[in-house]
Amino acid sequence: MMMYRPVVRAMAGICAVVALCSTAPFPGKPPRHKSQPAAMPGDAAQRWVDSVFNQLSPDERIAQLIMIRAHSNLGAEHVQQVVKDIQRNKIGGLVFFQGGPQRQAALTNYYQSISKTPLLIAIDAEWGLGMRLDSVTPFPKNVMIGATQDSSIAYAEGLAIGRQCKRLGVQINFAPDMDVNNNPNNPVINDRSYGENKYNVASLGVAAIHGMQDAGIMASAKHFPGHGDTEVDSHLDLPSITKTMAQLDSLELYPFRQAIAAGVSSVMVAHLFVPAIDPKPHTPTSISRPAVTGLLRGQLGYQGVVVTDALEMKGLSKYYSKGQESLQSLLAGNDLLELPSTASGSVAAIRKAIRKKKISWDEVNVHVKKVLLAKYQLGLANLQPIDTNHLTEDLNAGTDILRQQIANKAITVVKNENRLLPFTPATIQPRVAVVALGISKANVFVQQVKNYRPDAATYLFSNAADTTQARALLAQIREQHYQAVIISLHNYNRRPAHHFDITDAQLQLMQQLQQELPSVTVFFGNAYAIQYACSAPAIVASYEDDDITQATTARILFGQLKPQGRLPVTVCPGLLSGQGITYALPAPVMVPHIQPEAVHMHSSVLARIDSLTRDAIDKGAMPGCSIFAMKDGQVVYQRQFGTLDPDRQEPVTQKTIYDLASVTKICATTLSVMKLYDEGKIKLNATLGQYLPWVKGTDKAKLKIRDILLHQAGLVPFIPFYKTMLDAQGRPDTNYFRDHLDSAHQVRVAQGLYLLNDYPTVMEKIIVESKLGKKHTYVYSDNDFIFLGKLVEQLTGQKLEDYVMTNFYAPLGLESTGFRPRERFTLPCIAPTENESIFRRQLIRGDVHDPGAAMFGGVAGHAGLFSDAQDLGIILQMLLNNGGYGGRQYIQPQTVKLFTAYNSDISRRGLGFDKPEKDNAHREYHYPCRGASAQTFGHTGFTGTCVWVDPKSQLVFVFLSNRVCPDGTNPKLSALHVRENIMQTLYDAMY
Repeated sequence: MMMYRPVVRAMAGICAVVALCSTAPFPGKPPRHKSQPAAMPGDAAQRWVDSVFNQLSPDERIAQLIMIRAHSNLGAEHVQQVVKDIQRNKIGGLVFFQGGPQRQAALTNYYQSISKTPLLIAIDAEWGLGMRLDSVTPFPKNVMIGATQDSSIAYAEGLAIGRQCKRLGVQINFAPDMDVNNNPNNPVINDRSYGENKYNVASLGVAAIHGMQDAGIMASAKHFPGHGDTEVDSHLDLPSITKTMAQLDSLELYPFRQAIAAGVSSVMVAHLFVPAIDPKPHTPTSISRPAVTGLLRGQLGYQGVVVTDALEMKGLSKYYSKGQESLQSLLAGNDLLELPSTASGSVAAIRKAIRKKKISWDEVNVHVKKVLLAKYQLGLANLQPIDTNHLTEDLNAGTDILRQQIANKAITVVKNENRLLPFTPATIQPRVAVVALGISKANVFVQQVKNYRPDAATYLFSNAADTTQARALLAQIREQHYQAVIISLHNYNRRPAHHFDITDAQLQLMQQLQQELPSVTVFFGNAYAIQYACSAPAIVASYEDDDITQATTARILFGQLKPQGRLPVTVCPGLLSGQGITYALPAPVMVPHIQPEAVHMHSSVLARIDSLTRDAIDKGAMPGCSIFAMKDGQVVYQRQFGTLDPDRQEPVTQKTIYDLASVTKICATTLSVMKLYDEGKIKLNATLGQYLPWVKGTDKAKLKIRDILLHQAGLVPFIPFYKTMLDAQGRPDTNYFRDHLDSAHQVRVAQGLYLLNDYPTVMEKIIVESKLGKKHTYVYSDNDFIFLGKLVEQLTGQKLEDYVMTNFYAPLGLESTGFRPRERFTLPCIAPTENESIFRRQLIRGDVHDPGAAMFGGVAGHAGLFSDAQDLGIILQMLLNNGGYGGRQYIQPQTVKLFTAYNSDISRRGLGFDKPEKDNAHREYHYPCRGASAQTFGHTGFTGTCVWVDPKSQLVFVFLSNRVCPDGTNPKLSALHVRENIMQTLYDAMY
């Protein structure tokens, strides 16, 4: 955790103003904590505070304490009322609610421009600006963060929310919620809390505070002294908490003590009737001097900004209105008066109280100067208009990445009787169904289940369906004799009233299925709803119902992700806070090893590979390599040699991940095309224009898919896109690139190099406009496979990287294979490639070597795939098995045979696959080696890789190296025929 926090330092200055201006000490016990040292405000801050203060009239000083409601979706009449309060009543700040980011930014700029004193802009954005604003993606609610039990996650979310606020000109976020929610029927806090464990709430809340304040935003711990154990919504009435002071101190107050000790910038006081603190009837804590001045400031020693909860809420307004609510709040010791019924009436009531000596000007001025100093420290002395360019993009930048990290750590396996989870082909029979309650159209969860289990039956049961339909669906499911059923609940209410709006028909269907069939029930929403499924055999709490959470839940159900979450709240008598089941994932598919002699190969001959490889390394052909070979489905050779770079600091290991270069063409793109061909979605004699709308009307529209796969469509070999994007010094032109990620430059090309978001579309246009060569001529081209990668994405609606992961790599149990490895592995796991002297000007490691693929964001049909040798061998063995592996058929046998055979009368090519020269036996140099049969298929890669399968010999051969490290022009791997000689040794060993 950071030791130096600017906003904490700012609060020290605010505390000093309190000490200087106060005429009498606050009553109560001496402070137990010092949340920050009592440092003096800086000279510049003090001068600004005094200058502004001296320019304000008495009424205007009082008005600095008042914050009124503002919306960006309520039209001209509302805007005029806000303008009136700014210009006539000189209020101190605004609290924004519903609307949109562009509209709020425009209004904020306008309101600030007409205000005599810079306005404090606040928002209640507990789960980010998306909680209030359209066009902004929300973060998960606090209860899901509570399930992670990870303060680094809470900090990251707090920092991200703080940066959102900063970007939108917001200085205060009324968050985080520090309530301990130990009442499942709480109608207002509930999933806004981190949970029922005070230590978890405190730890996560403090981390979120640090994140927001590190972003330069004032955080606010709420709702003091604790709103978690109520059954009344303070928006509607005054809740009562009848606990003793000792009980409050041991539970509700604990997170607030920790927040104060951590230097929270502000504390929000709730509207609660707590007789142990103040027994006076109808006295909410928000207007109670014993609560605010005695307990919070006195006993807990808090010296920062204290803000009321909204004064318009019925918990207070039923007793005080017309400005009296503001007066009572100020008398209690609050600094900021949020959303009173009237700004002018509030000023008048406070002026009247001063005249009647209920409060002194000196006391009022303490609060005014504290608010002014907060404005200075939050940057309002140098206020700049909000830049609305790329605003929405900036607010959403990075949100989905963090949401994915939260989902990975939060989703909780609550029960798992009979070890039903995870589902795998080995443990679940073909008869499986998914019953989705609360939806009428298949969502991401249902689609992902179908991706993992294409044979799964799907039943959707909407909120409008009744009990008669429930009985009919149950009868239909019974007739099918499923061995297991996945029940998912969607679109139910966050609030506990009326069974969370889960219908009686849905409850009946869910509970009957749980009784009759092995089932897992997934709750996509408030975890307290699990109370209606306590006896279910397997339960998963997913907490949210968005696309990322749904997809991640499916990954956990099918063994692609280890569950890590813990229940943040108790949901059933036996399912307690802190519980959560984790388990080891099914081991990756174990590839059997065998003595070579068992498959008629001489070990002594195979040993020659060692000397061939070491000789190649010694001669500088490559820094190191990983070699993997299978015969008859069993490993006969698997060894690693050398290091990851010529400095010989990091040895190659069995898990080293290499950039496969053009091997991507067959192990990602061609695999995808084969599956789509199986499904009838691609026809080989169809044209590109039939699938890609953006090539229609061009000379590329009539290119046949078959010709593209064979590299005989007439496309140019490659296009060096980057060469036109360098400045006069040969460096990336800043018209296109940035050295940091921002909303307009999110295409990662390399470390510290990001491309304009829309430039990949420009690259597509460049390819479309490139000159076509002579047709029916073999010209090996990357552009062929760039088109094919885009075709896969067009037909599937998925990114290429997601499609191959879902349909091949994940179900095959591959750990390393995939695009953009930096997102999944640390750099020491990944072999570096070229130390590029032009364009990227760095040692490329973890980013794709191919510049064009890099400019497509690391994912393209021709390059970008990374893998270790064994995982790649499994893909090849699947193809050798005619498309089947581990009991699952990935591609139909006839499709494998079609694509891997010779398919051209003018070249050696298969459909996507490379093959031996047709006159291989008569050539001086044999390709890929002398012993390879005509049935052999595979591919090579520029970085120093190759993969080959020979069905006749039942042989799989994988060779991975980074021969381009550090020099991409190093020719020795090819000149010395290293790959050919090693592969030939495998044939020489056979007998």
